[in-house]
This record gives sequence, structure tokens and C-alpha cells, in this order.
Amino acid sequence: MASVKTLVQSENLKSIPSDYAHFKDNEKSIVAGPEVSLPVIDFSLLSSANPDDRAKVIEDLGKACEEWGFFMVINHGIPENLTNALFDVCNEFFDMPEEEKLQFETKHPLYPVMVRSGTVCNDSNQKALFWRDYLRFFVHPEFHCPNKPKEFSDLVLEYSLRTRDLARKLLGGISESLGLEEDYIEKATELDSSMQIFAANYYPPCPQPDLAIGIPPHTDPGLLTFLLQNGVGGLEIKHDGKWFHLDAIPGSIFVNTADQLEIISNGKYKSVWHRAVLNNKKTRISLVVANGPSPDTIVTPASPLLRENPPAYGPMKYREYVEVQRSSRLNQKPTLDQLKLH
Repeated sequence: MASVKTLVQSENLKSIPSDYAHFKDNEKSIVAGPEVSLPVIDFSLLSSANPDDRAKVIEDLGKACEEWGFFMVINHGIPENLTNALFDVCNEFFDMPEEEKLQFETKHPLYPVMVRSGTVCNDSNQKALFWRDYLRFFVHPEFHCPNKPKEFSDLVLEYSLRTRDLARKLLGGISESLGLEEDYIEKATELDSSMQIFAANYYPPCPQPDLAIGIPPHTDPGLLTFLLQNGVGGLEIKHDGKWFHLDAIPGSIFVNTADQLEIISNGKYKSVWHRAVLNNKKTRISLVVANGPSPDTIVTPASPLLRENPPAYGPMKYREYVEVQRSSRLNQKPTLDQLKLH
């Protein structure tokens, strides 16, 4: 299948092909503003020598995970020149000829490199294509990356190392916010062999953005997902029953609490629905890093949290969870719901 990028470039598109016309709910999104604003976490305070500052940011982290399931991290220490270079090299990748991109596709069941265009989604008898091209591959516990463009592998390796460290420290603060030992989540999920995935999503301008979708509503498997975008908005989250369009503070990273963190917190912290919407003017690129437990970790609610409440979720090995979720159809009951005990 030709990429969406090629489709946009090859024809003077005034309307989208019917395969891309996607039934979308009629819930209009709201631009998050001063009245309803996404929590902002100052990462530097997690290592503050001032105990009051540190206690405050841990409390803020807990509130963000409980009330929103999404927050922005500032002062995270990941250099801007690294993220700018990553956007440039991902753009170069999507500019490569189709046959050259597809040569990096691998079929290894656990550590694939996936190159996709107009991702197909079958829902009952409907077939819909998403208005995006994407590249996704595993970077830990084994590192995989296309060897073109030239600097791609080095940049992704550095970014994956830095984001893994960021995830470990944020999870330490989140552990404490739950009243657990700082290293409880790290040990319970065997973070040293964590499953980490890097993805780049490419959304070209769409002539009818209200009829198509970049990525439909979904929740993420894993612990924490990090997202950067190239200055072009498109991320929306569901909060209090309404869809909110999020704009990033320059230099910040979006973070969402994912399914396994909801399980570990015994349902206190939420993995929330989010989606990618389109525009008709600019190409949007998002860079996503999904940080999960070790593939062989059996994820269960944290035992210290069960002294006062019964477990809300059954156990499941993380590797199996990811496989089940990948094979689920759009709009089916999420895997997380299937694990709920009451």
C-alpha cells in the first residue's frame, strides 16, 4: 500500500478516498485552557535537596495520575538539540522511497520493526484506514533500529536511554505518592529488563480532517508513555467525559499513565482514553516512547495497597497483555476491562 504521504503528494487531493472516511463520534473537543489545564510536573524537584519541594512534587504527581492520567513534564534534562535532531531524522526516514523503508520490516514476534501506512482497522463489517504513516520498533531489552538515515540509530539509542532513566525516576515518585517504597514499582516490574518501544507517527495534512482520524481513541499498555510533537497539535484526551485538545509547553514532554500502572495502583491511578486528530494545513510528527514492565513480569495490584481494599484486577504476564491488546479490534472492550474483578 502506498503511504499516506505519497497519496497526499501524488494527487491534488480535495477530498479523502472513501477507505479513509472514518466514523467519528460527534463529541467536539475543547481546547484545554486556564479553567481546565493539564498538570505540569517540574521533574527537577524530584531530586531537590529541599524535602518540602520534593514532597510537594510527589503529591502533585499522585494528583496528576489520579485526576488526569496525563501530565506535562518540564525541566526533564533531555537536551533540545537531541529531540530536534530526532524529529529531523524521522522526517528523513518518512521521505525515503517506499521500498527502502519497507526493507526494515521484520517479523520477529516480540521484537519487530514495523513500518506501516494507513493502518487498517476492521470494525464489524467496516474497513477504515488511519491517516498516518508510522514506524515502530523495540529498543529494550534488545535494541533494534533501522540503519538509515545514518544518525538514526545513535540518536534513538541516546533518547531511549535518557527516557528510560526519566521513567525510572518518575515511577519512583509515583511509588512514593501511593505510599509505597520508592523502588517498589521498579522491583515489581523488573525495570532493568523493561519492554521499551520507540514509535514515530507521521500525519500529513488531510483535506477533510473531520472525516478521517490519525489514531482512534485507545489506552496504552505499559507504565508510562512519553510523547513529543513537532509544534503541531493533534493530541486529545478524554477527561470528565469530554475530549480536550492539548497544546504543549515548549520543551515539555507529555506523559500518560498506562494500563499496567492502573493495575499496580489497584485502580487509583487512571489509564485514560486519548486519540490523534488531524488538520488540513501542516504535517504533524509525534515521537512516542512506551515504557513497560519486563515482558515476563506478571502484573498485579501492589500487595501493600490490598490491606484495605480487595484486588480490582486479575494477574496477567505483560508480554501476553501486549499480544492480546494488539489483536483486539477497535471499539472492543479494552484488555484492561477484561482483567477487572468487580
